[in-house]
Amino acid sequence: MRMGLAIDASCDLPQDFLQQHDIAVMPIAVKVDKSTFKDDRDPAEIERFLKLDLGSRSHSAETEPCSVDDVQKLFLDKLVLEKDCVFCLTITAGRSAIYDNVVKASFAVLKNYRKVREPAGITGPFLMRVLDTRSLFVGSAPCVVEAVRLIQANETPAAIRERLAYVAENSYGYMLPRDLYYLRARAKKKGDRSVGLLSAVLGSTLDIKPLLRGYRGETTPVGKVRGWEHGCETLFSYAADRVRAGLLVPVMCTAYGGDLNELPKLPGYQQLADACRECNVMLMQAPMSITGMVNVGEGAVTIGFAAEEHHVEF
Repeated sequence: MRMGLAIDASCDLPQDFLQQHDIAVMPIAVKVDKSTFKDDRDPAEIERFLKLDLGSRSHSAETEPCSVDDVQKLFLDKLVLEKDCVFCLTITAGRSAIYDNVVKASFAVLKNYRKVREPAGITGPFLMRVLDTRSLFVGSAPCVVEAVRLIQANETPAAIRERLAYVAENSYGYMLPRDLYYLRARAKKKGDRSVGLLSAVLGSTLDIKPLLRGYRGETTPVGKVRGWEHGCETLFSYAADRVRAGLLVPVMCTAYGGDLNELPKLPGYQQLADACRECNVMLMQAPMSITGMVNVGEGAVTIGFAAEEHHVEF
């Protein structure tokens, strides 16, 4: 059975990893002022977004996740011919319509795939499995990495689905935003009351930054740190501790909302790199998606990993 993967563009993974494992990306359209971007994790498009230096204007951006029709077209024009089973992994359904769109599209795909496969001489059924990773941005990456491993190990679709559901339930995505005013403006536009004006003003005045966590479908603040550099060091130190404590998937995923060359220079990053090397854990670096940057602001730092449930204090 030829098995494959599809992700939505806001799942932060390196482009070379996506290409190496033939992972399809379901794009998101982003409109800022008069500029339109196709967010499909293309490094050239991400660089174009950064070079325009849209800054605070990005908070008014309009994002359009891959529609039901677009998902159907991707599968019926391409994936049903190339694969026999495709797992679709999306960021948490509570933050994006993409999960619901893919589920709706799956009904039409499973109804019509034979009309496409049989004329091409492809026999046998086509399977499409949709999974909510229950995290967002780089927090979705461990599920994708584990899916690649399971496919390479020739596991059955049922076994893969069961394992990925467990990993999703135990995936953590942490974010350190750089600009609270931006985060509040974006939240207000989307009707999200999670970042109030008072907290944004106090945070910026006192240089206090929140540490946000995406976990089991919820996005909540889990701590505060004083100063950007101290926040980076705190976040990466925590990630190093989790690496040494043991992960469910041997990968620590990091992403940055800007020039990726700046990520390894951030305070504490070398400590995390050393821990990953010592524990034989893969350390991934990815640019944050355009969708991620317009939602949380440029310059945000994120980490994602899968681990057993644990208590954390910052």
